[in-house]
Amino acid sequence: MADVEFFFDPVCPWAWITSRWAVEVADQRGLHIDWKFICLRMVNADKDYERDFAPGYVNAHGGGQKMLRVAAAVRATAGNEAVGRYYGAIGTELHDRGRSASELREGNLSAIGDALTGAGLPAELAEAAEDPAHDAVLAAETDLALSRTGKDVGTPILTFHPGTEAEASFFGPVINRVPRGEEAVRVWEAVETLARTPGLSELKRTLRGRPDFT
Repeated sequence: MADVEFFFDPVCPWAWITSRWAVEVADQRGLHIDWKFICLRMVNADKDYERDFAPGYVNAHGGGQKMLRVAAAVRATAGNEAVGRYYGAIGTELHDRGRSASELREGNLSAIGDALTGAGLPAELAEAAEDPAHDAVLAAETDLALSRTGKDVGTPILTFHPGTEAEASFFGPVINRVPRGEEAVRVWEAVETLARTPGLSELKRTLRGRPDFT
């Protein structure tokens, strides 16, 4: 059984930073992460992209959906650990190497093939990007994530101790840099404590620094 379920959309830079923190903690504490999907294109299905988002977001969120279709195909053929490798590889391409702004918002999805190669996965899995048959999995897991937190949130969503009496879920944390070492564990323990505190629904500030992917 997983110690934590991590719901992600590859295009979100904040989810990418949070995921690297989760991996940092998992490596230190021997935790098992179950990688699950939350599709921002589906979350925002009722939004008017021209009115509610900056230019390029419809391509970005649509691209994220296609990347998640590939992730679903990766899981079906190679399992959860391979999804983690794929997310690590495509997150590196999009965010660490800066391809999300120049390519993804213009509809260029070449990062998918590069990520599959980087993760040691078959190149033909890229064909899943255009296969809507995978959308049922994306929709089911998006609905599952939102059922645990309520709507009007995005990615990431974390579920601690899924399937146990201690299960607790939270949107975020939204952080602009990756905590490392002992700090990573301290932040993890604090977030888990807050998530498991009955009656606590929100702790928020909108001021934030620019994403730091180092």
